[in-house]
Amino acid sequence: MDEVLQERLRLAEERTAQLKEESISEEAFSRYFRKEAEWLSGLFELQALLENGGYEKLGLEELKAWNRRLYEELRPENYETSYANPAFAVKELGKEFGAFFAAFHTELRQCISHIHYGRMEEFAAAVELFLEVVNEFACAWEEEHALPAFSQVKQSYYWYMSDYADIRSERQVLGVVVPSMSTAKKIVMESDLSDLRYLYRYGDCVSDDELRMASYLNSLPEETIAVMADTFTEGYRLGFIATNKDISIKKSVGIYYNVGFERVVRKAVENFRKIGLEAVIDRNGISCTPPNRQYSYDHKDDDVLFLDKQYMNRKLETMRCAYEKYKEEAAVYGGPAVIEVFGEEPFAPTIKEEAHKPDDAHRKLSVEYAASFRQLRSEYIKDEERSFTIIAFPTPAIGEQFEEIFDETIRINTLDYNLYRQIQQSIIDVLDTAEYVEIKGMNGNRTDLRVALWKLQDPEKETKFENCVADVNIPVGEVFTSPVLKGTEGLLHVSKVFLNELEYKDFEIRFQDGMTTDYGCGNFEDAEEGRNYIKENVLFNHDSLPMGEFAIGTNTTAYVMAQKYDIGAKLPILIAEKTGPHFAVGDTCYSHVEDVKVYNPDGKEIVARDNEVAALRSEDMRKAYFNCHTDITIPYNELGSLAAVHGDGTKTVIIENGRFVLAGCEELNIPLNE
Repeated sequence: MDEVLQERLRLAEERTAQLKEESISEEAFSRYFRKEAEWLSGLFELQALLENGGYEKLGLEELKAWNRRLYEELRPENYETSYANPAFAVKELGKEFGAFFAAFHTELRQCISHIHYGRMEEFAAAVELFLEVVNEFACAWEEEHALPAFSQVKQSYYWYMSDYADIRSERQVLGVVVPSMSTAKKIVMESDLSDLRYLYRYGDCVSDDELRMASYLNSLPEETIAVMADTFTEGYRLGFIATNKDISIKKSVGIYYNVGFERVVRKAVENFRKIGLEAVIDRNGISCTPPNRQYSYDHKDDDVLFLDKQYMNRKLETMRCAYEKYKEEAAVYGGPAVIEVFGEEPFAPTIKEEAHKPDDAHRKLSVEYAASFRQLRSEYIKDEERSFTIIAFPTPAIGEQFEEIFDETIRINTLDYNLYRQIQQSIIDVLDTAEYVEIKGMNGNRTDLRVALWKLQDPEKETKFENCVADVNIPVGEVFTSPVLKGTEGLLHVSKVFLNELEYKDFEIRFQDGMTTDYGCGNFEDAEEGRNYIKENVLFNHDSLPMGEFAIGTNTTAYVMAQKYDIGAKLPILIAEKTGPHFAVGDTCYSHVEDVKVYNPDGKEIVARDNEVAALRSEDMRKAYFNCHTDITIPYNELGSLAAVHGDGTKTVIIENGRFVLAGCEELNIPLNE
């Protein structure tokens, strides 16, 4: 740390300590500043422990106490009176300043990561911003016995976000493509994983779930850990083969995981090294149980405070500079390998009027930024050259039968690749002769859909559906295609579904020529609230999205597991999509790589990689892609029929009353009938 930065931190610490006892403005605001100063002073204390090695010497209970101190106010039982809660902040500080300080309070919580990962300039900048805002209030109170103009305070926040965009952008790119021995990677590769104190070195909110997960993995034999890691890394390797991409030109892989899985990750790092890939492990790729999901939801739109055209251009400019700086590393980055977790209770948030909400202009700007960023990134990380893999495991939060469910999940993740490939090929052979697919619900499910399919020019060499086994999406179990939009129409309905970590009840979307035309859910008494909920969290603020994928999930073993343990609502989409037919709104599975030829195991080229919207990429990339893809699954017990309809009007039924009736698929019914 250079002398200038040390001096900045010293001065900031001194002034922050003084504020714990001061009244510098109207009492409501002084209370806020004193509370914030108290918390930040604790961070300076923690930073000193980290710097002098004292943190490493703390016992497990002492580390737990520090962790509680950092996150206590965000926990559900304390959140009602936390300034991070927009409702409380507005009540205490008024509408404009309350919403602002709730967001500001949340931004300052990033300092926890800053000090754990040695990002001291960002820590100094955040505390200096706090002191700048304090000074604005103090001056206004001293001069006029009034509050400062809201626009002035908001402007300070804006310039803070803009001024430090370059540092954040470089850190973001570094954490994706550069396989350095980062703090996070050192935790994985150098810690004594039998000593659970290592979990607190991340600086995340460590719950009992992470402690129990790490303890459980420590109890497993090396052979089980090897099976988990081998399935994960082999799926990544097979993904390159399945998509006809050359893994030999790649030198790195990004590993994303949840705290507690370090033993599996360490083995995966070793496996990747054997195939010539060094792992990138970064803070932004590490997840942990959030202290409060309502808190996360309340602040998802806080960027309305600073996201405008000027900031967007500034952010894109700094991202380009960062990618240009690390373009050699970006060129040999192979893509992400992700370990997801599941088990938490489904979450239905409270919609708070006090929280920041985007208007139409902001929504359009967010969409524009996402599209521009994706296009920029693809210049340096070629979509046609990279791949990925995703696997999922339960955590102890899933309930008392966690260990049984964990063992069953390992079994599902390692089902017979060849058996499913043969069964799924029999389904594809029928679908390749169909003009469209007809899907109808039962048992209260109102689905009535027609999905139009591509027409093959050379059936001997071409196919419409990908035979997806266990590579990029583990476990095995689906055939999927990009539907033809024209002629795809009807209602998709599910009684209950869990999408992007949120629960939806009585969920429905209508399609006309493959585009969403209407949607709703039963989460709220006010139908308009339900529409907004879906628009923000499923359509990601787009006015309409195409049906980017139609698939038939074949993993009846996973479905039976979900029924047996009553965890259907807790399954991640990675597994849930294999437990029935599913439909994705957004981009196709071949987004940005439609022109790369892909082949099934039988040697046929999968030609249905495009649709009428994606075809606009040669005209305008912004019209072709939406940068989102959300799968919505109809479970077998709500599926009345799924039939291939041929050009002459005849039908070949594939699934009827929740059972596979097509010849060659008999094995799929065995788990369902047990």
